[in-house]
Amino acid sequence: MFTGKNRLCAVVAATDAGAMGRQLHAALAQIGARTKTMELRLDWLKDDAEIDRFLRTLAATKPRANLIATCRRVAAGGKYRGSIAKQLLHLAEALRAGCSWYDLEIESIRECPPEVREVLLGEGKCLASAHFFDRLPRDLDRTVRELETTRPEAIKIAAQCDSLADGVRVLRLARGKGTVVAVPMGVAALALRILALREGSALSYAPVENSTAPGQISLDEIENVYRGSQFDRRTRVYGTIGNPIAHSLSPVMHNAAFLARRINAVHLPFLVKRLPDFLGAIKPLGIFGFGITLPHKQAIMRYLDDCDPVAAEIGAVNTVVIRGGKLHGYNTDCIGVLRALGHRMRLRGSRILIVGAGGAARGAAFALARAGSRVFIGARRKRRAEELAKAVRGEAVRLNDLRRMSFDAIVNATPVGMHPSVQESPLESRDLNCRLVFDMIYRPRMTRLLRLAARRGIGTVSGIEMFVAQGIAQWEIWTGRRAPANVMHRAAIDALEGRVRPASGI
Repeated sequence: MFTGKNRLCAVVAATDAGAMGRQLHAALAQIGARTKTMELRLDWLKDDAEIDRFLRTLAATKPRANLIATCRRVAAGGKYRGSIAKQLLHLAEALRAGCSWYDLEIESIRECPPEVREVLLGEGKCLASAHFFDRLPRDLDRTVRELETTRPEAIKIAAQCDSLADGVRVLRLARGKGTVVAVPMGVAALALRILALREGSALSYAPVENSTAPGQISLDEIENVYRGSQFDRRTRVYGTIGNPIAHSLSPVMHNAAFLARRINAVHLPFLVKRLPDFLGAIKPLGIFGFGITLPHKQAIMRYLDDCDPVAAEIGAVNTVVIRGGKLHGYNTDCIGVLRALGHRMRLRGSRILIVGAGGAARGAAFALARAGSRVFIGARRKRRAEELAKAVRGEAVRLNDLRRMSFDAIVNATPVGMHPSVQESPLESRDLNCRLVFDMIYRPRMTRLLRLAARRGIGTVSGIEMFVAQGIAQWEIWTGRRAPANVMHRAAIDALEGRVRPASGI
């Protein structure tokens, strides 16, 4: 079976033999000694002639790797349009060319007599698979039993998961067995796909270039950001929850810190639409702590067992640590705001406008009020602005009146202008009557709001400064150790600028 680091499977998929060959060699060079398992998606090649061409090249080069041949038919969610007979012949040729495994889907198994498969494919090891691209079936065990009756060396279940609860169901199929490949598909299950090896799946797939299933993460990312091939049952799980979450730099920053301090832990992005769905996954996944971003910073409070007094006063939480099964909430956004602005201006006595009245705005408002600033709140929802202003003994203002007002600093605490809507801004140039503009958004690093300010000669502060500062405090709450601040700052900047530093062993 697949063992150790060979359980991370690089997926090679392209439409022509030349590109398949280049991906194969790139994967060998990239993964080096860390893993030598690869799936060759023959069905991606454009026709039978191109499949034959690639297999001839494979036979000639004989790469030293654990190769799985897959020629999935259209009826099973693949791309191969030929007959089952042709499919089996291609798989047989792949075994002769150097593959030791073949993946055969349940649809072909049902239509092919066992004796025919034995004659053509008897020399190889069978990975019998079932794929559910539309939804998770109710009776997964029934499918498992059907696959096992074919007496394969291993089975694979890949299913669309619309929630973390669905993904946990899929992963449970593999726990403690060693012969089951469990693949939760879909964006909601992205974090679980990364955790598949930790949870007992015999394999976890990562494409070299082209994604072949929903929610896949590239080989480069799963190794260089998450160090997926190094997971074991002792690996501690942390994460950030939000909706959306794909833009978050938290995994890059926190995983770099774990690596620097040689801590066996991983930080994952969890797309969470409903808080109860995530909360139900904490125990089965063994989650030790998590960060919270939009839109859950206030809603999470009703589920906490304990809350730091500062966070309780703010009414928003962005950090949770789990001790003895209990959820303890904190707010490190306030630390981030003070550090980001405090380096650029005197806070006591300054007039500061906060745009927004949500969880991020509350953290900023309470932090600045405590620092002695005179706080103004401007938001589209007048009632929420007034409530927050009253809570910090500040003043609510109308956004339409800003062009007639002046401040020492303006803080954007809304998601307007965040990736991918980078051409939007919560304010116009004429509204920026101030000396400094601070945008809490960090992706992009230079938002449209900050560009408008810079054109007028107004000082700017990127949200990356707050992001790193609050992340450092967050990491220290989770681990009880001093954070490698320089490492975290560098990792966040590198990710923003398109550079991700390769990870090495723990």
